[in-house]
Amino acid sequence: MRPDPSGTRPDGAAAAAPPAVPRPAAAAPLLVVCALGAERWALRGGDWTCGRPAGDGVPAPGAVVAATGMGPDRARRVVTALLEAGGAYGAVVATGFCAAAAPGTRPGDAFVAEEVRDGEGTAIEVPSSALLADALRARGLTVRTGVLHSADGVVRGAAARRALHEAGAAAVDMETAAVLDAVRRAAPGLPYATVRIVVDTPRHELLRPGTLTGGLRAWRALRSAVPALTAWHRTAPTDTPPLRTLPQEAS
Repeated sequence: MRPDPSGTRPDGAAAAAPPAVPRPAAAAPLLVVCALGAERWALRGGDWTCGRPAGDGVPAPGAVVAATGMGPDRARRVVTALLEAGGAYGAVVATGFCAAAAPGTRPGDAFVAEEVRDGEGTAIEVPSSALLADALRARGLTVRTGVLHSADGVVRGAAARRALHEAGAAAVDMETAAVLDAVRRAAPGLPYATVRIVVDTPRHELLRPGTLTGGLRAWRALRSAVPALTAWHRTAPTDTPPLRTLPQEAS
């Protein structure tokens, strides 16, 4: 397992130095990218053994958990540096928390993006989203799918979320589009996917009564999603669809 920027592995043990020769793609670790320390904490406590019993003779794939800090600029910079540093990764997952734009979503639901959009009108398709959604459902999570909008800043208020939903987005975050763009530029062909856990919704916004309960539910859901990430890593396809540019009014 390769070291993450914090110098620790998901299991909390001290990270070893990277090997001099990159491992084959099939054995290369999964790069798991989040923004916040709380997200990394949840992920590091998850089950990285893929649910296999200890000593069954089948090694679990390695993983690197990297927290980039908030915002698209930081996310793009950190992911680009990781991918250009010479380390070999088998796939990338962008994860963490998000806000829901669609009605009917609850804190703790998992949102798997089939497409990720940014404020510049760029749309990135996620071809293996169905595989990841199935793996999450197999772990007992409630899974929503659709379009994830990556905003430049925090989106607040029912009117702003309604506008995003009317433009086709079901959830919103700040970093995913930048992460996937960095992957496509620095490591073309590398499989990628994204799952975000809903922490607030149009009916349950942050800084309102119930925030603590919803946040704890989301934190636990993120931790329980870890085996699904490793399951997806083993089966992710390598095809990368072209970027699309949306009409400006739909961005």
